[in-house]
Amino acid sequence: MRRARPPPIIFRVPHSSLRRSADRAASARTRAWERLDDEQLLSLRFCDLGLSIAGTALEDSIGTLHAELARRRIRFRPHCWLAEEWFSPDGVPGIAIPFYLAHPRLARLERRFIGEVEGGNRNWRMRILRHEAGHALDSAYRLRRRRRWREVFGPASLPYPHSYRPRPGSRRYVQHLGEWYAQAHPTEDFAETFAVWLQPRSGWRTDYAGWPALRKLEFIDALIGEIGARAPAVIDRRRVEDLAENTRTLRAHYAHRHASQRIPRRSAADELLLKVFTAAPARRTAPQAAHAVRVLANPLRRQLVRSGAFSDYLVHQVLRLVIARCETLDLSVRDARRDLRPKLRWVIARLAESYEERQLPRVAL
Repeated sequence: MRRARPPPIIFRVPHSSLRRSADRAASARTRAWERLDDEQLLSLRFCDLGLSIAGTALEDSIGTLHAELARRRIRFRPHCWLAEEWFSPDGVPGIAIPFYLAHPRLARLERRFIGEVEGGNRNWRMRILRHEAGHALDSAYRLRRRRRWREVFGPASLPYPHSYRPRPGSRRYVQHLGEWYAQAHPTEDFAETFAVWLQPRSGWRTDYAGWPALRKLEFIDALIGEIGARAPAVIDRRRVEDLAENTRTLRAHYAHRHASQRIPRRSAADELLLKVFTAAPARRTAPQAAHAVRVLANPLRRQLVRSGAFSDYLVHQVLRLVIARCETLDLSVRDARRDLRPKLRWVIARLAESYEERQLPRVAL
């Protein structure tokens, strides 16, 4: 994710005792607020949270990204810091990581207000870090200025859109993050393609054989062979929108997030879901449809992918859509679980078939 969407941050201190003292102070601040209820927590400012990447799972994930870059013989390492959201600023070869990944209490708050924790597990977090590393690499070596880069991905100077309309059937783009994100903009196309190329044990030559997207992966493979050992042209260690300097409250942050969220009406999906679930449950204790889909998601995905009719990526995106629409419409289960599974499989297959060859509603960025 670029904004105009590695070594871990190293706090250089003269003595290790000073670092231990700072860590203890940060831990004390953490203990002071982590027991607050949600309403009290929302009143705090970001700069008062005392959060750090050091000592969290984020530090380990950044170290893994280091190792992946080293294995690919890439000298460059993006610096990382905490901010309100994931992004890599234009011209700054670094990665901003959302605050809620630095503490489980904040991750729970994020899940309550947003419905999910983006990057909340290791696999998801690494996928996003590889994507953002692609943006940072672009800035570090000024890659978008290259004529060949523009020929392969398109002009980075195109206006960054507020939304885009995915074409699920297109093979001109790799499939990495959700909602066919590579189709959003040339810079996102590059970052997504780099992430697929960087992933350990990536079988990109086989996975994308016969796809026009393979040409983009081959371009990156040759490009890294050319620049990988070079020192970056841009060395800028700024931390844009650093959380430690952010005086915004968490309440204002979530109010802004909700105001900017635009969930398009997806009539085709809604019509099919109402054949399986109900908006007016017969009993108050009826299970929530979104929860039921989450429980059945993995076995349904495996079954549909094994059929050979759909890709794993497509089925995963349809399942995400189904869960989101179930939550938005506040649907409930009306059938027994043994009856629900075949009906839900039918709905997902129908949606996957219809989405494979046509445009989806616009996706807000």
